Amino acid sequence: MKINIQTRGFTLTDALRTQTERRLRFAFGGLGARVGRVGVRLTDENGPRGGVDKRCALRISLPGQQAIVIEQQESNLYVAIDAAAERAGRAVSRQVGRQQALRRDAPWQDLSQ
Repeated sequence: MKINIQTRGFTLTDALRTQTERRLRFAFGGLGARVGRVGVRLTDENGPRGGVDKRCALRISLPGQQAIVIEQQESNLYVAIDAAAERAGRAVSRQVGRQQALRRDAPWQDLSQ
């Protein structure tokens, strides 16, 4: 799994990068091997004015499937990252489960034709 983190409105610190990567790897758990890429965009909409303006947007690419997009906005960037990662983990789990169910329910094809 490749994680690409971009920021807008502030500089990405090593602590923030480490927390984001750690949280995503934990959220995906054993399904992380099925995830191709994760694009992370962290923004501070209002800058120093504060408020519920810290946003974490995720774009998760699963090979051969439609991308999953998650957005979370909070007053604290770490809280936004944690909530977005948790939601992303559940979404990936659902998507993988659906794909396995489709394969399991697919009729056998005669490959000799």
